[in-house]
Amino acid sequence: MSETRAAMASKILNGIEKYEPQVKAFTSYDPVRIRQDADMASPGPLLGMSVGVKDIIDTVHYPTSHGSPIYAGYHSLSDAACVTQLKTAGAVCVGKTVTTEFAFFSPGPTVNPYDVARTPGGSSSGSAAAVAVGMVDIGLASQTAASLTRPASYCGIVGFKPSYGRYAAAGIKSLAPSFDTLGTMTRDVATAALADGVLKGPTAVPSTFKPRRPSSIGICRTPHWDAAEEATQKAIEKAGVLFSEEVQVTYIDLEDFAEAADLHITIMSYEAAQALGWEYADRRPLLSSQIVGLLEAGKQIDYATYRAALARAEELRCLMADIFANYDVLVAPAAPGEAPLAESGTGSPLFSRLWTLLRLPTVTLPGLTSSSGLPVGVQLLSAYGTDEDLLNWAGWAETILPPRPLPSMCI
Repeated sequence: MSETRAAMASKILNGIEKYEPQVKAFTSYDPVRIRQDADMASPGPLLGMSVGVKDIIDTVHYPTSHGSPIYAGYHSLSDAACVTQLKTAGAVCVGKTVTTEFAFFSPGPTVNPYDVARTPGGSSSGSAAAVAVGMVDIGLASQTAASLTRPASYCGIVGFKPSYGRYAAAGIKSLAPSFDTLGTMTRDVATAALADGVLKGPTAVPSTFKPRRPSSIGICRTPHWDAAEEATQKAIEKAGVLFSEEVQVTYIDLEDFAEAADLHITIMSYEAAQALGWEYADRRPLLSSQIVGLLEAGKQIDYATYRAALARAEELRCLMADIFANYDVLVAPAAPGEAPLAESGTGSPLFSRLWTLLRLPTVTLPGLTSSSGLPVGVQLLSAYGTDEDLLNWAGWAETILPPRPLPSMCI
């Protein structure tokens, strides 16, 4: 092993040794495999970078348990497409990171690096926490409701959920195919853009990342503003003030989208009842009450209601496209507030259901905090398919917001 690659492996393992006993971000990792993979890493744009893989994503060398005892010890015959892409680009797969059960609500053991009594969010819990403390450079995550955005906000990191369908879904456990979206978690926007150049196609391309100021920003409190805690309301207002010093900022009303959250729940429940049909029929005693409730709700929805929800969702997507004719970027809450205490659950997905339904690209940015000093992220969104533009605009916004605060255990 070259000195440089040996140093990379040692850095990864030292980080795991230092933080993993407290954070509990991983379901599995192997020091021997990490050293071997670092030594054999392909030359490419991600050489020298480490990746944590959410445990609903297949990996040939590590088990994929989907956060469920049903799949304990299960090994796939191949890596998921995204894992292969990252490895081919030179990244080292460090191991599997904790997910909630089937990427829904039932939590795993991971804690929030800023306060171990609080949730890291879900469902991409382990990836968010591992990135936050520096155990990995890139965390693979997914979103069906708020599974990427919310933990990125709670853990003070950058969360990039691309436009629906931008990244390959092969080898990823499905929950609701109309919404399931692979994304990334990083500590800065530049790394998210670098990973995007690898994941957006079968062949890696150079990153086109170049931070630039948008021409117009809409501050969107969303139809659920009353459900936002003081920390989130203040974060959005602060972001608006900071951005308005350099860009035209307008406050906009999205009351026409008030039904979006309910539409999202209808579609997700219906599709989840199909996607997890075998687990419900043959392994129900091993399912949590949360996932059973979702599946049973889905079974009560008839096909006509489901199709009507799909049709209305498409109408709202067209309506949102018209709104983006006037704005480069929308700024919206990423979560109701700071991370709640762990016994309260993984947090509400309310502030991402709308955007997931609309299939828009979103970047969650850190830097703002609650009165108690915990991270409170803000979402930046742009029109469907404008992912490179959004990353560039987010790169500019990153320089305007305060620096990302370090987790308490890293100070």
